[in-house]
Amino acid sequence: MAERNISPDKKDRLTVEEFVQLAIKSLRMGDFKGIHSVYSGFNEAFKKYFGQDPVQATNRLAEEKKIEIRPIKGGVLLYLPGEAPSQSRGDEALKKMGLSLAEKSGRA
Repeated sequence: MAERNISPDKKDRLTVEEFVQLAIKSLRMGDFKGIHSVYSGFNEAFKKYFGQDPVQATNRLAEEKKIEIRPIKGGVLLYLPGEAPSQSRGDEALKKMGLSLAEKSGRA
């Protein structure tokens, strides 16, 4: 990937959304779709680039459905929309078993 210089000129700088999406795509390891906010260096890079708290920015992007966040030990995992694993392993297990919550609620 081509290196981008951090320019003091605001017009050449990435938006928060562009920065986060670029980070997720660039900092992935192997076939893994997400990045760890701390261990990947994302938080530190974000602070250097923007001088802001990355937690507030990523939470806002998640609320806007522009990224997905999953809590994990030592931070969070950041994903592009639609690439995060299911939030509930239980729901995923029921689905694989051919059972769904709708079926369960219909039973007495």
